[in-house]
Amino acid sequence: MHRADQPPSRRAFLDITGTTVAAGLLAGCSGDSDRPDRPASSASATPAPVPATGRHQAGVTLPRAAQSHLLALVADLDATVAPGPLLAELGEAIRTLTAGSDPRLLGLSPGDVTVTVGVGPRLVRTVGAALPGAADLPRFSRERIAPRARGGDLLIQICAGDALLVPVVAAALLDQAGDRVRERWRQYGRRGTEVPVAEGRTAPRNVLGFIDGIVGPHTTAERERDLWLPGPPAVAGGTLAVLRRMELDLTRFAALSVAEQEAIFGRRRAGGAPLSGGSVASAPALGAKTPDGRYLIPADAHVRRANPTVVGVGHMLRRSYSIDDPAPGLLFISFQNDLRTFTATLARMDTSDALLPFTTTTAGATFLILPGHGPRRPLGSALFG
Repeated sequence: MHRADQPPSRRAFLDITGTTVAAGLLAGCSGDSDRPDRPASSASATPAPVPATGRHQAGVTLPRAAQSHLLALVADLDATVAPGPLLAELGEAIRTLTAGSDPRLLGLSPGDVTVTVGVGPRLVRTVGAALPGAADLPRFSRERIAPRARGGDLLIQICAGDALLVPVVAAALLDQAGDRVRERWRQYGRRGTEVPVAEGRTAPRNVLGFIDGIVGPHTTAERERDLWLPGPPAVAGGTLAVLRRMELDLTRFAALSVAEQEAIFGRRRAGGAPLSGGSVASAPALGAKTPDGRYLIPADAHVRRANPTVVGVGHMLRRSYSIDDPAPGLLFISFQNDLRTFTATLARMDTSDALLPFTTTTAGATFLILPGHGPRRPLGSALFG
């Protein structure tokens, strides 16, 4: 039986993965940095804490310098449970954990830990079928998803620079929820090495060796346009998340020549520049051709098939962590204020994207990431009262 078919035990929350590979396809947990919000520090220094309160939840664009470790936990609520009180309790627990005042931290400093909470389509539909986040994620090709690994009522995303914090915080939040939730699946991951891509901004290398997360809504204006939900009031300040866990055929990809690998991505492996020329920060020139009429960026290259301008959608804030349990691959997470941004992009990739044959999706879900919270504005209160 696949691991996703078996609800993990409460004790499983205390397991630290320890077996992640060294990169994440298409970025990481917190925002790629437009301008780092803290100076570079040694590995032994304690990172600055990240406020849990505000207009938006932490863990999407804050901290700007992304943490290395992630746990995504997907669960269902018991049918008799009212979401509002549970979410309010989780929000209060998040604030005490991130402030370092919760004894369930076991004496650990909270560092830069962030917790981001989302609710699934079933719960959103109980409030309004037309609300953002009420639509389920459609099915796509190259999926091998067990029933328990598709969908879910609750997402808890935990990110931290210190791997020890991730299972400790998860255990505390599971303790807070008690028997009101039932776990579907969970995934640990690790972010790859950061590479400079523009002044004041970096992106990580993925497990296939390429720089990822170069394109996205990086400025405040871009994020207001493509990332944050403007309304209605119940969801304003939130966003929509898509999670896809994918196995990668690393052996087959590694057997290709560098030129063949670059043709699949449409970028140079070493520096990240598009095959049409320029620097890593240059926009791909999709119309550029060789003297004999061939596209410099192949017709099925990933950067062409997933290009938001060609698809006719906004930019996703793409995040991924590399994994090697249950199999080598990645956990892809995208944030956007319109689910079509993801679905239309993947539908176009499904028709002809040279990268997809190296992937098999084994888990998938979409969630409404709730607006920010604070002592006077409990988590989820705008939506569930």
